[in-house]
Amino acid sequence: MDPENNESGVCGCCGPLRPRYKRLVDNIFPEDPKDGLSKSDMEKLTFYAVSAPEKLDRIGAYLAERLSRDVVRHRYGYVVIAMEALDQLLMACHSQSIKPFVESFLHMVAKLLESREPDLQVLGTNSFVKFANIEEDTPSYHRRYDFFVSQFSAMCHSTHEDTETRTRIRVAGIKGLQGVVRKTVNDELQAIIWEPQHMDKLIPSMLFNMQDSEDLDRAGHPSTPSVAGQDGEENPAALAESCFRELLGRAAYGNMNNAVRPVLVHLDNHNLWDPNEFAVSCFRIIMYSIQAQHSHHVIQQVLNHLDTHNKNTPRVRAGIVQVLLETVAIAAKGSVGPTVLEVFNTLLKHLRMSVDFELGESSRRNSNISVSSGRGKESEERIVQNAIIQTIGFFGGNLPDYQRAEVMMFIMGKVPVYGTPCHTLDTVKIGHQGTKRIQTMLLSSLIMVTSGFKSKSMAAALPPPFLDPLFSISLMEDSELRQLVLEILHNIIDRHDNRAKLRGIRIIPNVAALKIKREKISKQDVAFMKKHGQQLYRHIYLGSKEEDNVHKNFELLFTTLAILTIELANEEVVIDLIRLAIALQDMALANEENMPMFIRCGIMALVAAYLNFLSQMIANPPFCQHISKVIELRNLDAPYLLPEHIFRDKCPIPESLDKEDRLLYFQTADMTECLAGPGYNAERLSIPYVPQVTVLYTVGKILHRCKQTSRDRLTRRKSFVDTISLQVDIMSNSLPDKSQLAEEITFETLKKAIDTTGLEEQEREKRRQVMEKFQKAPFEEIAAHCESKANMLHDRLAQIFELTIRPPPSPSGVVSISAGHTQHQSVPVYEMKFPDLCVY
Repeated sequence: MDPENNESGVCGCCGPLRPRYKRLVDNIFPEDPKDGLSKSDMEKLTFYAVSAPEKLDRIGAYLAERLSRDVVRHRYGYVVIAMEALDQLLMACHSQSIKPFVESFLHMVAKLLESREPDLQVLGTNSFVKFANIEEDTPSYHRRYDFFVSQFSAMCHSTHEDTETRTRIRVAGIKGLQGVVRKTVNDELQAIIWEPQHMDKLIPSMLFNMQDSEDLDRAGHPSTPSVAGQDGEENPAALAESCFRELLGRAAYGNMNNAVRPVLVHLDNHNLWDPNEFAVSCFRIIMYSIQAQHSHHVIQQVLNHLDTHNKNTPRVRAGIVQVLLETVAIAAKGSVGPTVLEVFNTLLKHLRMSVDFELGESSRRNSNISVSSGRGKESEERIVQNAIIQTIGFFGGNLPDYQRAEVMMFIMGKVPVYGTPCHTLDTVKIGHQGTKRIQTMLLSSLIMVTSGFKSKSMAAALPPPFLDPLFSISLMEDSELRQLVLEILHNIIDRHDNRAKLRGIRIIPNVAALKIKREKISKQDVAFMKKHGQQLYRHIYLGSKEEDNVHKNFELLFTTLAILTIELANEEVVIDLIRLAIALQDMALANEENMPMFIRCGIMALVAAYLNFLSQMIANPPFCQHISKVIELRNLDAPYLLPEHIFRDKCPIPESLDKEDRLLYFQTADMTECLAGPGYNAERLSIPYVPQVTVLYTVGKILHRCKQTSRDRLTRRKSFVDTISLQVDIMSNSLPDKSQLAEEITFETLKKAIDTTGLEEQEREKRRQVMEKFQKAPFEEIAAHCESKANMLHDRLAQIFELTIRPPPSPSGVVSISAGHTQHQSVPVYEMKFPDLCVY
């Protein structure tokens, strides 16, 4: 019988007959534990274990038995020796037989962690960390680390009375968690570590220690590790951050949600959204630690969390939005996945909710709430709204141009526009004030999104679904909205960053000194101006005469005209812009709409500043000389017609404008003579510019001014009815009359057709009569006239449809109804009329 296998019986008590592995283990323990581990005996034990690896499990079991006995007897010196021996055996033996030995080792570590002695807990943790750094050849199918996750997490939350001891325990707990992470995340069989029950212990333990960091600003930097103190590894905050980064860096696609959710829960439980410095720091660490393709998971989690807290306090919601801003700012530089529009959709939804809260709070304040508390709540909602706008703008501004164009369309689709259907925002419920508030905020976010946007083609940057609602908003009776629209147009049209050089409406003495950058207009942009140029001109024309215009409105209008000249003007567009400027001047002089004198003088100053700029841009000496001459005379006799004077504080404003003093105004005949010659079709300057007012614009203006006086409503209706009636005239006149078709062609008819003298005068006179009729006639008469025209058109269309849709007679008979009964009348074949081509 092998004495080493005979561990019981009469020979078990005799020293020489004890198993060899037990004798070798006993020899490493000295009589006095202060002497430490016997190195020579330890070398013998190690050599024996390497030579006979099948004995490792028994060696481990016997060492565990001795260690458990020493722990119970409080002989901590021998405990230290036993753990040192275990560590050396573990590091020396790498074979298949190490698996049973590891079980004994982990059992001994668990014994130490369960004790209440800090020294033993630290000792067990250090041994576990050494074990975690060993790479095993084969995975373990049955080993679990649930106990160690729980125990190390409890150590991370240590509340020991002694500060130094508490720090040691917390550091040991963090190191233990780090060891668990390293041992499990790379083992496919240990994927259970990513389950919520474990993440709910790991993540909060790290965050709890990170809160003690004294340098939160450096904590979120991607390349600068936060180290507090001389020894960074012994600092709980720095060590916890390092472990947190390592855990997130190892997270796979399917584990991101389980890793981020405990962070949000921890921030909720500890009220760390207000103030949110720590929350921002945590998500910076998360975004810089995870793989770039997983960023959209984090963004989605934060968005869902924002939805969960949609009824929380404004500061909490603002804190979450600011965290979202940090995440999307980092994610926008890489891949954000399919959540681009989802981000904007959620933010716009919360923007609407914030406006509802603000308006509801305002109405309650007016009824029964104190003024101070109401204003405080309102200002807090403004913080939420500003944070949302900043997030929308920053995220959109960092997207590539092709995605940014989609985002611009998406945001514009959310802007409530009068006269157009709005499926996302109910303007009836939020009222005029709420609608204006949302319009202002969304347009502000559009300014941020379009900043730096460069498109090679204007048709791609300003498609009709974007341009039409933008222009509709630009003509509302609110100067702030019009300013925002103009700034958006500047961002899109100005592709060479010339706005800074054109800032401020003024008479520029030397445009060449500005060193304006420009390129030859492309064919695509020429086509764009032919299609949408009239919209741009109408927007400028109608926006200039609004009574609430201020200095900034005229500055932005001047910049718009200048940018159009630089970016999109060829010879034809230059003529159109001059016609527009002349029309503005004539409108201010005629003053048919009773505009304030400041507006009239402002329009005159706008025209002077722009024509001065245009004359130097086209480099036509006679044209420049004419413009300069008028400006010099205005400096002497009418300085209030120049931008440097009229927009100055306390500038004297005249009671009326002298129409007879022609030298103070730009004359069409003189400019036509200056531009005569090759290059420009100066004859077109004699054709007055008339804005093409659309039905959509007019309906929007009527709806917007529904609360104005009846005089204003009648003025707006005129252009509306004018548009409809002109359209009806065109459509009805386009239909051929039977008398005209039947007219006999004679020599006199041909002579009249060839002779075109006087036709233009007749057409001009006819147009004048039609315009005069629709401007001076009562509204009821105009409406009746339009209705009769529409009825006539409808009757003619009905006749055409009746002739084309009526079925031919059938031999089987036709159906007729008389006295409520259906009768079938047969038609003989010989009485039917067939087409000539069908008769043989």
